Amino acid sequence: MNLGEALAWLDRHQNLERMLGDPRLRVPNLERIRQFMYKIGDPERCQPVLHVTGTNGKTSTARALSQVLMSKGLTVGTFTSPHLERINERIMVDLEPIADEDLAELLSDLARLEEPGAAERLTWFECLAAAGFRFFADKPVDVAVVEVGIGGRWDATNVADASVSVVTNVSLDHVEILGPTRQHIAREKAGIVKPGATLVLGETDPELYSVFAAEEPGVLWLAGRDFAVESNAVAVGGRLMDLRTPGARYEEVYLPLHGSYQAHNFLLALVAAEAFFGRPLEADIVVAAAARARSPGRLEVVRQHPLVLLDGAKNLTGAHCEASAVAEEFGEGRRRAMVVGMLRGKDARDMLLALDAPKAELVVTCPAPSPRTQPAEVLAEVARSLGCRALAAGSVAEALEVALREAGEDGMVLVTGSLYVVGEARTALVPGTTPAERAN
Repeated sequence: MNLGEALAWLDRHQNLERMLGDPRLRVPNLERIRQFMYKIGDPERCQPVLHVTGTNGKTSTARALSQVLMSKGLTVGTFTSPHLERINERIMVDLEPIADEDLAELLSDLARLEEPGAAERLTWFECLAAAGFRFFADKPVDVAVVEVGIGGRWDATNVADASVSVVTNVSLDHVEILGPTRQHIAREKAGIVKPGATLVLGETDPELYSVFAAEEPGVLWLAGRDFAVESNAVAVGGRLMDLRTPGARYEEVYLPLHGSYQAHNFLLALVAAEAFFGRPLEADIVVAAAARARSPGRLEVVRQHPLVLLDGAKNLTGAHCEASAVAEEFGEGRRRAMVVGMLRGKDARDMLLALDAPKAELVVTCPAPSPRTQPAEVLAEVARSLGCRALAAGSVAEALEVALREAGEDGMVLVTGSLYVVGEARTALVPGTTPAERAN
């Protein structure tokens, strides 16, 4: 199969929306993926795995962790989701997305091994997780950094036995799948912790500690107690940090990412690497890894005149963090236009308020390139009810054109909401490079 045919095979599998409507697939179950992994040689056992979950910051933490491990000379496989521009971004080696021909060959091999007409076919995400582990085994890589898709306990990536697990935080998101409270969500995320392994816990609510301790990690490192960001200042193009880990202290580390929370994400990655190696890292390695850190689509500056920021904000916690970061690092004085698209299931009113939409001169809503999108006109009506001047556009490209014109040379355009919207905007705004170059 060529890549188009291979992706068509992948898309014939259940997506998230169909899973929610299929009672059989709603039952928590890792047997499908376990049986398939056995059939393809259990590739998840071919290298050590560091597993990352959490409500927000997973991808930034996984990418930072990969960069730290690469700075130590390791070949690193990285599995993340969702992708911004191309599906290839989900499976990377040394942060380079898998090539089209390799992805086509990989999916073709999996298609030949899947039993036609099986009672329980793999889901779309299970197919991709299997592909990622198989690719890492085939390369081979020295270590795999694997980001959970949703939750943790019943996520397809949890077929791996990770030696180190990272939980960034716990907030309300995907409640229709993970449960209605933070306790429910914490239990699902705690499911990636294997008995005897090391857990790096970024969540600071003590009421949730017992949920994670119940999984019997061999070592539990807590944010605030065992590691901390001791200084976190705005710098030109990013942050300047002082970091304390269980084994060391690192001063004046420059991180070229925006948002104070990125310092915490990088620290989690650093502590996870320290757990993996069993010792502190050399200061020059930490400085070099931080300087190379990138997280596309996460408060990313892609243009200066006007200033254009791309930031996926998929829940209220992320939206509040985005608004605080924009105010801290980019000021309130610029004329601001917003491009916003959201998926169904998000409370548009609460999200727009959290994003400080009423402070914008214009809110341009657009459909996310997903069948689960909220209609642009519905979002625009909600924005108008909050006192915003709002227009509904027919596409992300059309919304960008209107917002750029509104902001003018000295203004700001903030593209936010669904990562599907951010990804399509990034493709339009960062031309002339390959996807791999844009991601790095």
